[in-house]
Amino acid sequence: MQTQSEFLSLRRHLEQVIVGQAALLDRLLIAVLTGGHILLEGPPGLAKTTAVNTLASGLHARFQRIQFTPDLMPADLTGSDIYDPKAGDFRFVPGPLFHEIVLADEINRAPPKVQSALLEAMQEHQITVGGATRRLPELFIVMATQNPLEQSGTYPLPEAQLDRFLLHVVLNYPTPDEELRILQLDRARHYGEDPPAIASPLQPETVLAARREVAAIHVADRLEKYIVTLVGATRALASWAPEWADFLIAGASPRASIALLRAASALAYLAGRDHVLPDDILAVAPDVLRHRLIPGHPARAAGVTTDTIIHRLLEAVPVP
Repeated sequence: MQTQSEFLSLRRHLEQVIVGQAALLDRLLIAVLTGGHILLEGPPGLAKTTAVNTLASGLHARFQRIQFTPDLMPADLTGSDIYDPKAGDFRFVPGPLFHEIVLADEINRAPPKVQSALLEAMQEHQITVGGATRRLPELFIVMATQNPLEQSGTYPLPEAQLDRFLLHVVLNYPTPDEELRILQLDRARHYGEDPPAIASPLQPETVLAARREVAAIHVADRLEKYIVTLVGATRALASWAPEWADFLIAGASPRASIALLRAASALAYLAGRDHVLPDDILAVAPDVLRHRLIPGHPARAAGVTTDTIIHRLLEAVPVP
């Protein structure tokens, strides 16, 4: 695979800057390789924003960070028609969504109108303003963050928008050794040592070529059937975990099967293989399914989370 070495070089660059988040780095690259959007959730200080910024520096692509706030308006994302007195006419001024990598920081702090404007961009790769529809860049990816601790004044993302994210990654605190390394890196920067820069950022054409290679990764029929069975199990929980029969209001849609296949193929690509293994599917399944399951009151009352249900299904559905 022609582009694989360049992506592995990009991953090594990310590891030099981001310490202790190996799974996060893989998921960011999976999003780039599949053209899928990614939602990063974790408390402040876990390098969510830094990771996306570093990834953008490794891609020769236009990058824009948007801080979502309650007073944000849809036009602040999409752009708007501005009257030009010299021309005597209106002209369109593009908003920050007309970039290739968009970091939506604290996405759940924006009101529903803003979230609906973002929904069209994420799903259709286009924006409609003033009756005119404009295409977004082919490389367009939304990488969003949200803080699970402070929920005052936030607007939970609707299920339709959550379903548009390829992955929902939950971040954990680093180990003591990793945190020590983070301190050492930060101290080095205080002494004037800049973070390492990637020698040759990837061009958008390289990324698009890599996406075609990922799409060509071989997936055995038995693994495709396993993906369909696993996702279908979320809609038939009574068959796989009878005591939890009423724990889910809704399971995952067929969009989850597509996302699981794409993410597993990208993980196989990053591992240097031309075929998907069951372990690839098992590794990305929680991040693909986590935001697509809607738990009911019985699950919340019993303290059973969506992650618990996913791991139960991974154990119950036979792996081919």
